[in-house]
Amino acid sequence: MDAQVQNAIEIAWNPTSDQNLKAQAFDFLNQLREDDSAWQVCLSIFGRTPRASEVVRHVALEIANHAVEKGQMGDQSLAFLKDNLMEYIRRIYGPRGNKEELDTITIQNKLTQTVTYLFKRLYATTWTSFFDDFLSLTVGEGSSASNNAPGVFLYLRVINSVHDEIADVLVPRTLEEQRKDNDLKDLVRERDVEKVVRSWQQILTEWQERDAGAVDLCLRAIGRWVNWIDISLVVNEDLLNILFQLVGYARTVSSNLAEDNVRDAAIDTFTEIVGKKMKPADKINMIVYLNVGNVITQLIASPPLHDLRATSNYDTDLAEAVARLANSTAFDIIKALDSDSLDGQASQQANELLQTFLPYVLRFFSDEYDEICSTVIPSLTDLLTFLRKEAKTKGALAPEFAAMLSPILNAIIVKTKYDETSSWGSEDEQTDEAEFQELRKRLQILQQAVAAVDETLYIDMISNVVGTTFENYQRGNGQLNWRDLDLALHEMFLFGDLVVRSGGLYSKTKPISTAAERLVGMMLKMVESDIASFQHPAIQLQYMEICVRYCSFFEHHTSFVPRVLENFVRLIHHNHIKVRTRSWYLFHRFTKHLRAQIGNVVQTVIEAVSDLLPIRAELPQEGSEEENMSSDENDQSADATFSSQLYLYEAIGCICSTSAVPVDKQVLYVRSVLNPLFTDLEAHLDPARNGDERAKLQIHHVIMALGTLARGFSDWSPGNTSSSSSGPANEVSEEFTRAAEAILVALESLNSSSEIRTAARFTFSRLVGVLGARILAQLPRWIDGLLSQSSTKDEMAMFLRLLDQVVYGFKTEIFQILDTLLTPLLQRVFVGISEPTTGTDDEIQLAELKREFLNFLLIILNNELASVLVSTTNQHIFENVISLIELFVKDITDYPTAKLAFSILIRMSMVWGGPDTTPLSLNSSPPPPSKPPSEAALPGFDRFMLTRFSPLCWVLPTTPGFNAKDAQAKQVLAEAASLQKTIYSKRGQEYLTWLRDVELRGMGMAEGTAEEYLRALSSLDLKGFRQFFQAFVQRSGG
Repeated sequence: MDAQVQNAIEIAWNPTSDQNLKAQAFDFLNQLREDDSAWQVCLSIFGRTPRASEVVRHVALEIANHAVEKGQMGDQSLAFLKDNLMEYIRRIYGPRGNKEELDTITIQNKLTQTVTYLFKRLYATTWTSFFDDFLSLTVGEGSSASNNAPGVFLYLRVINSVHDEIADVLVPRTLEEQRKDNDLKDLVRERDVEKVVRSWQQILTEWQERDAGAVDLCLRAIGRWVNWIDISLVVNEDLLNILFQLVGYARTVSSNLAEDNVRDAAIDTFTEIVGKKMKPADKINMIVYLNVGNVITQLIASPPLHDLRATSNYDTDLAEAVARLANSTAFDIIKALDSDSLDGQASQQANELLQTFLPYVLRFFSDEYDEICSTVIPSLTDLLTFLRKEAKTKGALAPEFAAMLSPILNAIIVKTKYDETSSWGSEDEQTDEAEFQELRKRLQILQQAVAAVDETLYIDMISNVVGTTFENYQRGNGQLNWRDLDLALHEMFLFGDLVVRSGGLYSKTKPISTAAERLVGMMLKMVESDIASFQHPAIQLQYMEICVRYCSFFEHHTSFVPRVLENFVRLIHHNHIKVRTRSWYLFHRFTKHLRAQIGNVVQTVIEAVSDLLPIRAELPQEGSEEENMSSDENDQSADATFSSQLYLYEAIGCICSTSAVPVDKQVLYVRSVLNPLFTDLEAHLDPARNGDERAKLQIHHVIMALGTLARGFSDWSPGNTSSSSSGPANEVSEEFTRAAEAILVALESLNSSSEIRTAARFTFSRLVGVLGARILAQLPRWIDGLLSQSSTKDEMAMFLRLLDQVVYGFKTEIFQILDTLLTPLLQRVFVGISEPTTGTDDEIQLAELKREFLNFLLIILNNELASVLVSTTNQHIFENVISLIELFVKDITDYPTAKLAFSILIRMSMVWGGPDTTPLSLNSSPPPPSKPPSEAALPGFDRFMLTRFSPLCWVLPTTPGFNAKDAQAKQVLAEAASLQKTIYSKRGQEYLTWLRDVELRGMGMAEGTAEEYLRALSSLDLKGFRQFFQAFVQRSGG
């Protein structure tokens, strides 16, 4: 058996093995793992002499390990395994062990894990000597000192592993597992913890000058165990003296990596000791006793952190370790101060400690390295939260607390600045730039926290930083470090958060708050100092961002608009791609908000922008990175550039359409933009028909540009009757009619291209706003083009959504056109719904198409257009519509669609069912339409409701797999109940008779149950019957 197991392991882990053999080997080993007796064979393989290969021994030990972990072994087997492993361990790792026979680290780790699992099973009962057994390995032959290296290392690995197994708070455990682990910890504390702590001291003393690895491993054990043992065992003079000596390695500049690791581990151990959970008063006393402040002071003054701080040899690992210590201690001090359990003396001590530790926290917060800065942000956040609570509770901060805010805010502001080694916009530093921007977001939260504690201080300090920087810029005739100017502009941009919370910039003609007043002053200085001319892309971009964010400033200072607009026009031509493309979006935002102030310079602006309007479509190179680039603000792909270019077209539409521009001028400006696009479209149409992909992409871009120009020209939408939103003048609409015609020509030629259909659909929705009812005459052509044979379900659903908008907006003009196009439109939708699905995405698109089809019917029914469904032209397709709806209400796999389908049936019944003969509800009226139906009752529909609609209410609940307790299913049942109430309101006693004599009897419902049901239908209001029907179906086993 041994040979068979060994052979299987070797085959499974041999990369050159035949794959079939390898699969058989893994199957065999997996079966072996579940065999309760397999561990015996594996134990034999692991411990035999001569040794098997390492992989064989490792896998064999893993199988035995698995048996212990999963509880496959009884007490006798566990004892046998323990005895055999300890015999092996003593032979190899004991004082008389042969170092040449030591296992590899991999085997030692697996051995440690197995021993730990045995500890969990046996320590409480039969292996009470666990720690003594391993401690005995550490003592050298003929000695009382812990000087046997193999035994020391194994012992330390074991006690670290024991902690990880029973005390690591990051490991998820069930309540039962937690209870067992807590019992084990109690036993360890009761039996062995004192000897374990003494062993640490002995090992540190013995190995401090001999082996940094042993010291490092021992320190990590102390740091782990200290969280769940009595702190007084660790906080003793002897152990602390050793710890302080090891921390003292930082006082010299070392080239010894091992010493550095020991030093950092000692500091981390010290941090764990300080972070030990205890009562607030005890924690303050311990921080004082350990003299943590003095330790940090000495570490900060040590050469690696002080003398080398500004050099490339600065010890960042040490700095981060000390920062963790400062952060942890400050956190505990703040937590103690925030508690209610401190007496006067302890509170005074904590207050003094906070005064001591804040400079330490700010020292590391201000560190050049962002990782070190981030280490202390948690304690700084907690401090500001505490100060805010103090200010709110007591009305004002105590002077010693108030004095903390200024240095904190100043440190935040300084840290927000780009450091001297950084650059902006370099492709080589994109990762560093992204990380710095993430840090800025965290710093922004800290600034907001300061503002929440003392808004006046925040306003004054930010105003001073910004104002002083602008003054220095003016005095230096534009000569200033770009980083200083960027900081001022960044702070100015963030300052707006406070202004927004105050209600904006202005109330009528005056600033609304002190913050708003200061911001207005900053804006005046920024514009007057002509910062836009500073030749650095980061500054120019910040300038535009600020102008856009505070557009309302220019509404009250209109004299600045021409100057700022001139700067924008210059910057949209910037040679830096990131600035140029972002500026196109910002230019659009600026001009859209201030178009009323730009009317007199429209022609100048259009002429200045015209060189940026020509579209040059570029196909992505196959296999290029561009195909995989994200669409975020750093995306500089051709597609992203075009997306930004569209903002220019929308901006032109915005400034052309202002009332300050005469209609004849609007027409002239629109033509100046449209005509080049028409020429471009015509030039590429033939190549696109012949399969030129770049020509197709060019046409796609041109169509998108036409739609975006239209959107800029009018944000009016059908059905919007507000006076502030109206369509353009007729003369302008005529120009866009030409655009629609050009697009339709292209669409009719290229409607097999999904990209062209996508662009045309985008533009169609925008043209509705500028063409109004004119677009109705073209609607059949749009439908033919957009719903081609190759259109996806998703495309059909999106187009139906657009048609909803058109029908709603032009319901008084659309009847004749809708009557003509409805049948071909629905036939295409029917085909799309009937096509088989080929995957999850296809199923999602099908569900969306179903819902959009039903929503389209609802729009028709709710807008007095129901007669179009049963007109002479469309009557032949009405039966197909009803059949499809019937299919939907039966589908238990799609409850939302079933619910919507019932809504259609309810609406049809309301519209065509004739006048109400019985109240729908005793206490409420039905929820139908905003207007009473004006449609005439449809002859024969009264009977249709009884024979076709009513039985559908029972089809879904009686379908196998229907769960009446499902939340969505309940909603469907509520709609089914509403349909029955609607039919009852129309037919009254006739419906009750039908149910009693035909429908319910046909279902086999008992007479008494049927009478109960009919009483509920006739007597309960709508809400009551909905609840009754849901309960009735559940009671009936639905």
